[in-house]
Amino acid sequence: MEENIKYPIGIQTFSKIVEEKYAYVDKTRFIPLLENAGQFIFLSRPRRFGKSLLLSMMHSYFAGEKEYFKGLAIDSMNVEWKKRPVLHFDFNPENYLNENALEGLLHGYLKDFEKEYGIETEEMSPSRRFSNLVKNIHEKTGEQVVILIDEYDKPLLGLEDNKELFTKNQGILKGFFGVLKSMDRSIRFAMLTGVARFNKVSIFSDLNNLNDISLDEEFADICGWTQEELEKYFSTGIKLIAKKYKVSYEETLRDMKLTYDGYLFAEGGNRLYNPFSVLNALSKKRLSYFWFHTGTPTFLAKRVKKRGILLPTLNKCKCPEDMLTAVGIDDPNPIPLLFQTGYLTIRRTFGDIYELQFPNKEVEVGFARYLQPLYLPEMDDYNGPFSIWEFKEELNEGMPEKFMERMKAMIKAVPYEQHNEAFYQNLVYLLFTLIGIDSRMEEHTNQGRPDIVVRTEKFIYVFEFKYNGTVQEALDQIHNRDYAGRFGVDKRKVFLIGANFSTTERGLEGYEIEDYIPRI
Repeated sequence: MEENIKYPIGIQTFSKIVEEKYAYVDKTRFIPLLENAGQFIFLSRPRRFGKSLLLSMMHSYFAGEKEYFKGLAIDSMNVEWKKRPVLHFDFNPENYLNENALEGLLHGYLKDFEKEYGIETEEMSPSRRFSNLVKNIHEKTGEQVVILIDEYDKPLLGLEDNKELFTKNQGILKGFFGVLKSMDRSIRFAMLTGVARFNKVSIFSDLNNLNDISLDEEFADICGWTQEELEKYFSTGIKLIAKKYKVSYEETLRDMKLTYDGYLFAEGGNRLYNPFSVLNALSKKRLSYFWFHTGTPTFLAKRVKKRGILLPTLNKCKCPEDMLTAVGIDDPNPIPLLFQTGYLTIRRTFGDIYELQFPNKEVEVGFARYLQPLYLPEMDDYNGPFSIWEFKEELNEGMPEKFMERMKAMIKAVPYEQHNEAFYQNLVYLLFTLIGIDSRMEEHTNQGRPDIVVRTEKFIYVFEFKYNGTVQEALDQIHNRDYAGRFGVDKRKVFLIGANFSTTERGLEGYEIEDYIPRI
């Protein structure tokens, strides 16, 4: 079994991947589709999802670098291989907390392009300089220009607490992208990518011939990997993980699917794997939460809490299409941005209404970790009494009473003003999500849905929580609906746990634990 596979972690240059024989999932079949989709294209996808590599592929294609496409899908297609001038802007590298960072980046790119094409310019704004550049390249070469802009929204994301700088950068982008409309006769093709579609940036309000393909079924699989692609290109790497942990290939596939799969960008498309996470898993030969460590906008977590959202409902929240495709920095509703940043994905659609969910375990647990300090700051101490490891150990060892007493004490440490029903529901959700054991919330049975079912190697726990009710009501519901009935032949010991949270008592008012006795 070949173990020296080269995985392109952090490499976004198409030509480098081909030349140095890195593993590559062939997406070249989308090139003719993009050419036919219009003169100006916009694509929104989450970070680390392959947007930069896609634009690099388009760069090589329009630059006429046919040698890099030998043996790929487009090699057998009837396309025009013609060298065209390409202006490729990457907004990723800069830190835009610096007031002059955006202008500096633009002037730097424009200076390099002017030097490449022998164009002289006077001191002027980035937008005028850009317009002058496009016009002169068209006149000098006789060819229309191709413009590729990667992560156009990077100068805006993360500036939610700096409205002055956000407004300044927004104004610069407004003028710069306005060139696309004013110079359309000199432009052959323009494509922009980003995470969010900000509805107040003029490229979306003024450039009315921009084709947003983000939710189009035809382009649903343009970034990210399908199940078929994963197994076609990476079966050897998956086998190496299976070999390392002495499990079957099928078991490894199942675990990868639960951890990294699940993204959907059009109902008729395929569920997709996160490329960044899969490449890291294959390279390191272990499954872990890699995407989480790439960073999450803190303001998203704060906005979720400020909005008072019940966290369990994120897994089935609904949103109209027009809200999903345009966001504002001042928009109090975090759902559209959660979708565009990849924390939520499409579950199913009802006309133009989208029902959303967390795509996979990596995303759900990662987001819970960002929310945890806002709800349960005491859990930050990994060696303290409320460490997540203590909770996990008690469930693994069959000690539900210690688990419940620890939860009760933790809630008492929470400030008084947070004690309401929504807080208790979010606390339960975060606790069981972060524990990381097989915790299933509102799992369907033939008679209803228990709040939480936890499965460990030796034990099963069926939880039902009430809020300003009684412990007996919780237990009665477990019994009357026979929530544990499916475990009657399971060899593991089953615990039934009914509990009640009280806003009057400001915490876990009481609980009761029973051993499950199957009905005869």
